[in-house]
Amino acid sequence: MRTLLSYSLFTIIIFLIPACDIFEESASLLNNSEKESFLLRDKRDNKFVPPLNKSDELVVITVNSNSIYNKNYNGKYVGLEFDLASEFSREIGKKLRFIVVPDMDKALTILEKNQGHLATGISATTKNKLQVRFGPGYHRSQPQVAYNTNHRKPKNIQGIVGRNIEILRGTVHGELLSEARLKIPKLRWTETDISPEGLLSKLADGKIDYVVTDSTNISVAKNFYSNLGVAISLGKENTKAWAFSLREELELQKKADKFFKRIKKDGTLNRLIDRYYGHIQRLGQENVNKFLEKTRTSLPSLRKYFYQAEEITKIDWRLIAALSYQESHWNRKATSFTNVRGIMMLTKATAERMKVTDRLNARQSILAGARYLLILKNTLPSRIAEPDRTWIALAAYNQGYGHIEDARILAQRMKLSPDLWVDLKRSLPLLSHRRHFENLKFGYARGGEAVYLTESVRAYYDILKKYESPYKQKSSASGILSK
Repeated sequence: MRTLLSYSLFTIIIFLIPACDIFEESASLLNNSEKESFLLRDKRDNKFVPPLNKSDELVVITVNSNSIYNKNYNGKYVGLEFDLASEFSREIGKKLRFIVVPDMDKALTILEKNQGHLATGISATTKNKLQVRFGPGYHRSQPQVAYNTNHRKPKNIQGIVGRNIEILRGTVHGELLSEARLKIPKLRWTETDISPEGLLSKLADGKIDYVVTDSTNISVAKNFYSNLGVAISLGKENTKAWAFSLREELELQKKADKFFKRIKKDGTLNRLIDRYYGHIQRLGQENVNKFLEKTRTSLPSLRKYFYQAEEITKIDWRLIAALSYQESHWNRKATSFTNVRGIMMLTKATAERMKVTDRLNARQSILAGARYLLILKNTLPSRIAEPDRTWIALAAYNQGYGHIEDARILAQRMKLSPDLWVDLKRSLPLLSHRRHFENLKFGYARGGEAVYLTESVRAYYDILKKYESPYKQKSSASGILSK
């Protein structure tokens, strides 16, 4: 199934370097609107980096993973670690350059050699604290053993003894397994430079028996591979933080500490974490199974209509398809008890506004639904950036623009941002509470349903981005979802 649907989101050209599998990427990131330029550089150009106060660039060491960065539909680089480093570089007025390495051990080695100013996404373990200084923790996850649900689930760690276990080299997971081996001497595993995404793909293919990785990685992968599950948890939660060389002046770490204090206080950190991980646990195994099946049986005959919708709106066809699936499961004749009908579940009023003559006509419904979504996006205040603009527009598609405005007003009353989806997720469900909706213009709404729809669409959209190609005949990227 995955072979037929497989699509690689992002391909990186890696130079074959004898000394170490390292490559560099240089970015000019002065503000969000500027074009990002990246250059691969040979590792032999790596040199001791000067202190930050004597350099015009911030050199960041990071581990190669989709959670670090990948190219989105607009051709821009995104990812939690990438966004954090980009935000920090803008704050201190420096250009940003990445050194990308295959595992945490190499990241710390490079950092100790003063070939970078800091390393991101490093586990703040007791062992690592002997090598580097850590800044504030910003993301927590639980180390877990993932298994293939086509096979029996082990009850405890003794149940994985004698099986093929793989982990990413240089992570906290090796330390946890080493501790377990003190009580279970026969426990064995293999450390590899394959990314967590790659290891979990091997597990889904049945090429290995178990993978030990973070709960976040497993939750993301379960949306792509319906036969992955969590067997057991190991140890305590793992905290990710930025690491600094023990030889580095404390001034850089002080700047980073101030940066994290600011983004925690103003909600930037929470927004970024929600951007990448806020929706990953929305779908269950049955949901993923059914969706993947429908991509083989129902999507092919509809794909041309989604392509046409993208041509008209410049919205990624895969987002429109994800919305359509959430609304109707791609059932052309879907009808609700409130007489919302068709593959995009249009109300009679919306259909008339979009000049639809037959709501059960798949082409008419898809094109009209896409145009309506674009209208909602364009109606929102221009200051609302992507991807929040798209997520909020999806919620408006579900409940109507007026109720979204009510939710934005309520968010302000709650001292939250009316322009961030992560905050509207908190205010929208309150629209069904009398003490709130009685004081709002548009009254009662099932705001929780809007949150459910939007988060589900985000999850389905992620799956389609992995397995379905972009529409290649697009003319312009303007107005397209940026994450």
